[in-house]
Order: sequence, then C-alpha cells, then structure tokens
Amino acid sequence: MKNSLQKPIALIAFMLFAFTNNAVAQRAETPDFQYDLGAKINEMRITPAGTMVVATNDGLVGVKPGQNELLFNFTDYGRVKPEELTYVPDSPYVIVGQTGFANVTSKKAVIDYVSGKVLFTTESKGWKSVTSCDAMIPQNKLVVSGLQKGGDKKGGSVTPKVAVYDLGTGELDYSFYLVEPGKVTMKYFAVTGTPLLLKDKLLIPTSQGILAKSKDGKTLWENKVKNINWMITDETEQEIYAFAASANLQNEKIYRINANGQPAWDDERKVKGKVSNFQILPQGIAVVSNVADQGKKGLSAIGQAKAQSNIYMLNRADGEDLWKKAPKTKGYVQHFYVMDDGILFGIREGGINKISFDGNTLFKKPLKTGPNILTMAETPQGLLYITSSDANIVDLKTGSQVWKKPLKYKKASAVSSVYDEKNDRYLISADENLISLNANDGTSEILAESDFEGKEDPTSVEIRDGGILLTSSQNMRMLNWEGDKSWHEYRRAPGKSAFGAILAGVTAVASTTMAMSAAARAGANRNTLGRYNSYGAEMDRAATMFSNIGTASFNEMAKRFKATSATKDSRFVLTKLDEGVGLVKLNKDTGAEEKQIILKDKKPEYQVDGFGGILYYKANDKTIYAYDLKK
Repeated sequence: MKNSLQKPIALIAFMLFAFTNNAVAQRAETPDFQYDLGAKINEMRITPAGTMVVATNDGLVGVKPGQNELLFNFTDYGRVKPEELTYVPDSPYVIVGQTGFANVTSKKAVIDYVSGKVLFTTESKGWKSVTSCDAMIPQNKLVVSGLQKGGDKKGGSVTPKVAVYDLGTGELDYSFYLVEPGKVTMKYFAVTGTPLLLKDKLLIPTSQGILAKSKDGKTLWENKVKNINWMITDETEQEIYAFAASANLQNEKIYRINANGQPAWDDERKVKGKVSNFQILPQGIAVVSNVADQGKKGLSAIGQAKAQSNIYMLNRADGEDLWKKAPKTKGYVQHFYVMDDGILFGIREGGINKISFDGNTLFKKPLKTGPNILTMAETPQGLLYITSSDANIVDLKTGSQVWKKPLKYKKASAVSSVYDEKNDRYLISADENLISLNANDGTSEILAESDFEGKEDPTSVEIRDGGILLTSSQNMRMLNWEGDKSWHEYRRAPGKSAFGAILAGVTAVASTTMAMSAAARAGANRNTLGRYNSYGAEMDRAATMFSNIGTASFNEMAKRFKATSATKDSRFVLTKLDEGVGLVKLNKDTGAEEKQIILKDKKPEYQVDGFGGILYYKANDKTIYAYDLKK
C-alpha cells in the first residue's frame, strides 16, 4: 500500500491487509512499558547486555527489558553528561566520572547495569579525590588511586593511596599507600597511567617509576621507568612491556621490564606515531604505530613524517628492529593478521601485502586494491577481500589472484556481501547491482539490479530459506536463487527531516560489538584472520569469556550472546502511516506487515534492541515508552 492512494481507499485497503495478515496497530499512548524518569533525557544507549542506560538532568537511569520498574536511578551526582560516562569493554559496568576544580576528578561511581547495583562511589568508599579508576577484566577487579579521607595520624589523608575492589561484590580486597604516610620526601608520586594487575602483584605506573606491590601492600620492587601510560605482559608474566608518550606527544617509547622490575633492554625503543597494535610472538614483537597528519603545509611541513602506519618487528631480547627494511604502507593499516608464516596486512587507502617474520616479502608484489578494505577473510580458495570498489580472492602464499580479473564496480556508498552456501557463491551488493561470484573460478554476473525507490541503495544482503533478501532503510526485496524478484516492499520515509535524523544516527540498533580501550586494542591478541561469515564464532567467544568470569551479571550477558536475535525474522521501518509517523514490522520472508507502532512524531528518537526484541521510544523529554516487538 503506497501513500499516494486516496485516504478512504487507503484506509479500507489497510484494514483488509491488517486483518488478513494479523497486523496489530499499537499506539504510542499504549506502550507495553512506560518509564517516567522525572528529568530531561540527555542520552539513551542500549548496552551489549540489553539494559537501556539513560543520562538525565537528575542522574543516570537503567531500564531493563520486560521490567516495569526502573533497574536503577543513580542521582547522587545530579546531571550526568554523555561524555562523563565510560562503558568498560567486555563487561556489565559503566563508570560515571565528574571533574571538579582544576580538572581534578572529584567524583567516581561504578554501576553494574545488569544487576543495577552501585558497586563503588568515591563518597561511600571514603575517597577525597581520585586520580585513576580502572576496571580490570577478566580479573573482575577495580583499581582506584588517589587521596582517601581520614587516614592515620602520620598524614595518610594526604598520601597517595591505591585500593583494589572486587567488582563482584563491591567490597575492598586490599589497599596500600604509595609511600609511607608521614614520610618526608621531595618526590611527588602520582599515578600516570593504567595499572597492570598480575597474578601475585599489582604494577602501578607513577611519576617516579613503576611500583610493584603485593596484596599486603609490601613493595616487591620499584624502578625509575617514569610516566608510563599503559602496560601489558606475556602469558608467563615474565615479560612486561610499558608504553609512554614522547615529549612531543606524537611518538611513543616502549620499555621491556623483567619480572623483577629491572629493565631488560639497555634503552627504550622509540617508534614514530602512537602504538595501535602490539603482539608478542615467538619470533619477536609485532608493532603497528600510526603517524597522524599534523596538517602542516609548505615549508613548515619539511621534516614532518607522512600520515601513515609503521610496522616493526622487534627482538624480544634487546628491542632491536629485526627487519632491515620495514614494509612500505603508504597509508594506515586497516587490517593486521598474524599467520603461521608471517604477517598479513591491508591498507585503508588500498593495498594488501604479506611479510615473513624475518622481514622478507612473501607476496610476489604488493597487491593493488581499491580503498577502504571492508572485508579480509579466509575461504577454501584463498583470501577474499572486498573494498568499496573491487573484490577478488588471492593465494595466501604468493599473493597471486585466484580470479583472473578482480570484480570492479564504481566506488559505492554502500557495499555488503554474503556467502550463499546453497549455490557456492559470494553475493556482493554494490553499484546498484547484486553481483554473483562463483566461489571456485571467480566468474561473475549481475544477478539483479537494485532499483530501489526513494533514491536508496541496498545496505544489507541476507540469505533466507526462500531466497536472497536485499534491504535498505525504506526498502525490502526478496529474490529467488536466479535473481528474479519474488516481492518488494517500499515504505516512504516520513519526510526529509525525519529521514535525515535517522541517517545522522538518531535511531540505532543495539550493537553486540564492544568498544575497546587503546591498551586492549593493542594487546588483545585477536589478530587472527577469521573465516568468512565468522560472526557467530565471535559471539561464542564473547559468551565463553563471560561464562568463565562467573558472576551473575556476566552469566546473564553470556546467555544473551548465546541467544538468537529476537528480531532475526523481522525488520522495522519508520514511515508515515494514516494516523501519523510510526514503525511497521515487516516479515523478512514474506514482506507481510505484522505490526504497527504509531508514534505521531515527525522526528522520533528511538532505539531497537534486536536481541531482546524491545523498541525504546523517547515519548517526551522525560518519558520513555517500550514496546515488545516479539508479539
């Protein structure tokens, strides 16, 4: 049914369509759940655990799917701005941090947004000021440094202190002072970066060096490696690597420290740019650093490093570069994978290469590709790459093209792909076409044209039981295996203003991908080339990790990651209905309308939790409506 029909005819047609297809209209004034927050909403975010966290003028609110009452309403700090929130990667925790005079952090709170428990606040734990507050995952600990109120007669309240809390309970594990309270010293001890929690000790980077403390506060060792920002270690905890910014803040220094705290290298290793990837390998240490474009032109640009990534392989024993000649990148490293025989990397500006651990090029010559490498994945035929303008499979040993000619298309604004197992082919949607590529010989053909309405291009291609589904914001089209159209549904956008708001990100679908800190990115040890369509494997990895930590909140997250998306068979489209702007729920296999939610809002702000099957709609500045999409 298109909106160009006259109203009476449209209404009759809609009533018949709704009756025959079991569609249910749900008005904005009759939601399944209603949450009156009592304060202006500043930001709504669906967390990976499914909890909706809302920053308001009164504080921070948690809404859990299917519950009528608020999960938590943290008002101790008053208004919470979005920039004051830190979501801890791979965890159910959010940290609220507010700064006071001279930009000193005066307030910190840690909330478990799955259980709703407030695990830590500076006030409840007696902290005067907090220098650092870091959640350690998977140890499930919180390490806090700063000045604590009270103390002993020797002046403990003005002596820097470190405490470790159990995030499972919020209770204190142990604490200690960085220096003896009351001791007269000209040295100023300030925590300069993220501590490193090891099995039997805690390493704290300070302005005077790294301190190693036991659980009873005893100093096991200390050194003079100052102003470290972050640290990682190998699995044995015998090799510790510490990172500090150079004086110009544009480069980075790497130190290796032995388990006893003594430097393992004669001098630190300096790299151009900031470390973005760091992996400890049997053959050495693989390092990627990014040099930023400083925006200088003309004579002022002379001597400035080019904006690109640098790749190093350092000797673990002495930190010396093992490669006589580093591979040229001529751009930023977008993909970086450690293989059995070397390192495979893809450049954002275009190009793929592979280099052995001893610095020899393994490909006959660098492979030229289009810019923006969207996909690099392993297939039975070799390495599949897909960029914004081309695709091919190459031999992972030699870099030779498996397909004689790469598939080329115009630089597309949206490129999506999927493997069609039934027909042993890759399907790529780009350049207003759906292209079929034979997985064995690389022969290609245009399977179908994507002449979507509303000047849209497909943004997703999906294999369903009955065929191939192409979707965009307002269009859905089902094709049979030969590319013939089975059905097409188009719902006109409610207007340029609302449609623009959607594209700008006002609406969102809950993401299962968790953001990672710089240290986590560099030391995550996830630089392994995956199989094509290995999304499920990544979900299983996360679920297993959550299960291993074992608290009730982590177990709940594990169940969610193991579950199938509640809306895997449906798609929600914002459109103009007879009674105003609303969402329609369309069946992915038939295109039939199953449900309407009438919002009556020209520019609605809403978020969809696809896994939990809940739609959250900001009904007004202080109220959120929730709709069960599974009905």
